[in-house]
Amino acid sequence: MAMPRSILLFLLLATPFLLASVSVSAAARDDDLDYIIDNADDIPANDPEGWLQEGSPSDDDDDLFEDSDPSSSDAEIDEAHVVPLTAANFSSFLAARRHAMVEFYAPWCGHCRALAPDYAAAATHLALENLDVALAKVDATEEAELAEQYSVQGFPTLLFFIDGVHKDYTGERTKDAIVAWITKKLGPGVQNVTTADDAERIVTGDDTAVLAFLESLSGAHSNELAAASRLEDAINFYQTASLDVAKLFHIDPEAKRPAVVLLKKEEEKVTKYDGEFRASAIAEFVSANKLPLITALTQENAPAIFDSPIKKQILLFAVANEASKFLPIFKEAAKPFKGQLLFVFVERDSEEVGEPVANYFGITGQETTVLAYTGNEDAKKFFLSGEISLDNIKEFAQDFLEDKLTPFYKSDPVPEFNDEDVKVVVGKNLDQIVLDESKDVLLEIYAPWCGHCQTLEPTYNKLAKLLRGIDSLVIAKMDGTNNEHPRAKPDGFPTILFFPAGKKGFEPITFEGDRTIVEMYRFIKKHAGIPFKLKRPDSSAARTESSGSTSAHEESSGSNLKDEL
Repeated sequence: MAMPRSILLFLLLATPFLLASVSVSAAARDDDLDYIIDNADDIPANDPEGWLQEGSPSDDDDDLFEDSDPSSSDAEIDEAHVVPLTAANFSSFLAARRHAMVEFYAPWCGHCRALAPDYAAAATHLALENLDVALAKVDATEEAELAEQYSVQGFPTLLFFIDGVHKDYTGERTKDAIVAWITKKLGPGVQNVTTADDAERIVTGDDTAVLAFLESLSGAHSNELAAASRLEDAINFYQTASLDVAKLFHIDPEAKRPAVVLLKKEEEKVTKYDGEFRASAIAEFVSANKLPLITALTQENAPAIFDSPIKKQILLFAVANEASKFLPIFKEAAKPFKGQLLFVFVERDSEEVGEPVANYFGITGQETTVLAYTGNEDAKKFFLSGEISLDNIKEFAQDFLEDKLTPFYKSDPVPEFNDEDVKVVVGKNLDQIVLDESKDVLLEIYAPWCGHCQTLEPTYNKLAKLLRGIDSLVIAKMDGTNNEHPRAKPDGFPTILFFPAGKKGFEPITFEGDRTIVEMYRFIKKHAGIPFKLKRPDSSAARTESSGSTSAHEESSGSNLKDEL
């Protein structure tokens, strides 16, 4: 169908005016952005990928022992048996062997540097034993896509591969623990005990052990026990059909088979299993009962505590010379909650764990303290008020189980003056500043020791200066090590969150771009609930100067501007 001549003429005649209109609109739209680009003097981010941030929130327990001194020198480490991997050789490395452990690390990570000698020693030990396994490592800062493919959230992350299928290694980060864990994965899983002498060695030698009393050392029940052993990495599993061995493991020889017991070297020596003889149920029983009634927190056992399937914990903080007064009460209070709560003792005056853990939970001073901790992703803590007595601890623990307690959040004092371009937010004033429905708020959550945060600071300050005077917009920061709020949770440091005006009931939007003034400005402009224009100094002069040099500006920065846009 032919186009009517009048419409064609209209379009032909109108096109220059339409293009001019679009050009004017684009100029008006980009006017503020041009100003930001011209005045940003952006400092390139250290990690342009944007996703890799300093700190480990996916490993709450790791953060408690963070090595905050990145300048500490590394000793010479023999890594001859640790295979360096990249995206280019990763798949072929796994295809060539059935068993492999891979460490994803970051060069700046203190935990990775601490692990390096033990990891290398474990690799050497396993190689000299001629075992069918290889240990390797991946620099996640160089191989970002590979790390993302395997959902690496913190460092170091250790994955164990069997025929290309991986599972997390959550054991202790020592040579002996890694070797024992891998050796168990390569072995049969369950050991046969046929003589009383063997049984005596296990009872006296193993700190914790599982024994099944079976009719036969092969068959369905034996297979089920072997499957359970593969689900519980840190404990040795044994099986017997001998009446004499059963007696030594405190099993009644007349008991109905299959029967399972868990043995520990402590006051509560024997725990009998009375559930269904199924692998997952047995493993769950072992996991819930393997720790003692009271566990004294150390760096070595922290992974077992914080990775336990029992997430909820009651913690007692006491200095060494007061511990004997409170531990008997604490242990007695723990008995009714076995399998439901973990009871953990933290020696408050221990520099290795007491100080960093107390700081993490916001505990100041040396006063004996009892607190409850949910230990999950939405971690909350609750403090026991009043006297530390048996009845009070038991009531506190029961209320914790029934979700009757009010959580505690750390906070610095509210600043007396807060008139800088970057507003200071603390736990106590976050509601008033960040959750104000009439304001768009960009909030940086940082840590004073964080190198990336220190690099970001001048950029963030300049962004705030350029956006100064916009009444609807607040640029703010919060020290995430001293302040907490349920609506502002860091995912590493720095974490940058945006809270749009009028939408404070929704989750904040996380900024994940390059940490430059231009990118953060674009992010704010895109998500702002209230449209805004920059408040420029002497804006009329800036417009005159800009209009007089448009051509020159387009020639000198046009291509860059297109790249930026």
